[in-house]
Amino acid sequence: MAARITGLADLVKHKTALAWAGESSLTETVNAAQFSVEHIGLAARDPGGLKDWYVRVLKATVLFDNKQVPPAFLLELPGGMVLEIYAGRSSLAETAENSLSGWRHLALRVTSIEAARDELLARGVKFEGPIKPAGGGGRVLFFQDAEGNLLHLVERSADLA
Repeated sequence: MAARITGLADLVKHKTALAWAGESSLTETVNAAQFSVEHIGLAARDPGGLKDWYVRVLKATVLFDNKQVPPAFLLELPGGMVLEIYAGRSSLAETAENSLSGWRHLALRVTSIEAARDELLARGVKFEGPIKPAGGGGRVLFFQDAEGNLLHLVERSADLA
């Protein structure tokens, strides 16, 4: 049964309850001195359109919709990562340039890069080049979301898990 989540505090309570029940893939902490990623924020030119892209292409689940103007959303990607999408006030043409300073890409771990590529191709994703070696071992394949934010698939051997 899906929990009704009406705000960020509800999301944190929900994730913590799931973790205590052993049902969450996110690392939850009881000790406030330990850190874990709660979500990543993504400012968007068109928050509703970008939310729709993540739901359609990456099968994200909408956890929260503020139902306001401008819209804001919390999405859960398969695997448990939470992404906050909200209205941005400006953008850069260089958003997808991987060497630009700051947070640059979202890496999505997959067990088969070819199978994931084929599935995303069927959903309309265009890839930026061939599969390449990954830093730290494995292989990567880059693509962009509907607003040009950089993502990549990463496949690593089990010993790098």
